[in-house]
Amino acid sequence: MRKLSLAISLGSLFAAAAFAETWSGTVSDSMCGAKHEAASESDAACVKKCVKGGATAVLISDGKVYQIAAKSQSKVMPMLGEKVTVMGKMDGDTIEIASAKPTKE
Repeated sequence: MRKLSLAISLGSLFAAAAFAETWSGTVSDSMCGAKHEAASESDAACVKKCVKGGATAVLISDGKVYQIAAKSQSKVMPMLGEKVTVMGKMDGDTIEIASAKPTKE
C-alpha cells in the first residue's frame, strides 16, 4: 500500500511539472506595469512603494504585462523590481506561480 501511495504521489508531481510553463521577466506593479521592465534600483524602489500602497505584483515578460494570481503574490514579494524566472500555469493573462527565483544577469 505504501509503495502505491508513493507511486501515485510521484506520478502527480511529474504530471504537474509536465503542464508547467516558464517565463522570464521583471516583477513590477499593477500601477506602473511595463514602465519598470528595465529593473533598475529606482524601478525597484518605485515597485515596492506602489505595492506598499495597494498595487499588486505583476510580471513583465517580452513587453507584456501578466497578472500574478492572488495566492501567488507572496512568492514574488522578496523580488519586487527584480528580474526573475517563474514556473507555473497560465489562466487567461494570470499566472499561478509554482516557483520563482531571481535571474542572474
